[in-house]
Amino acid sequence: MTKQELAAEKFQKGYNCCQSVACAFCEEFGISEQDMFRLTEGFGSGMGGLQDTCGAMMGIFLIISLSNSAGNLEQPKLTKFDTYDRFLNAAEAFKAENGSLYCRDLLTEEGPQPLPCCMKCVKNAAAWLENVYFAPRS
Repeated sequence: MTKQELAAEKFQKGYNCCQSVACAFCEEFGISEQDMFRLTEGFGSGMGGLQDTCGAMMGIFLIISLSNSAGNLEQPKLTKFDTYDRFLNAAEAFKAENGSLYCRDLLTEEGPQPLPCCMKCVKNAAAWLENVYFAPRS
């Protein structure tokens, strides 16, 4: 199963956008799905219902941080600015694919989740992480 399919399955189950994307990748970082689920609970609906940054985008940001940070508490700036650059690149790619970074712009339908417009963002986020960010470099 691809990460895109896994994230879509989780979203269909009722996970929020951020949970769906982040939980699809938690195993790679030795984080239990339950812990990842709990950490990302407030990041759906554009950060807790604020309709700000899309939860799927927040999932991308979280996974980039986990994968790129040196986790060096003595040198907290060691990888910080590289991580910021990766955030900017991811945000540009997400915006190019989806039209915006903001839930208020992306939420083009009304009704109960999972809405197709949100499912599209979840799938695109997971696919980008799997196929672009984590793609083998040649």
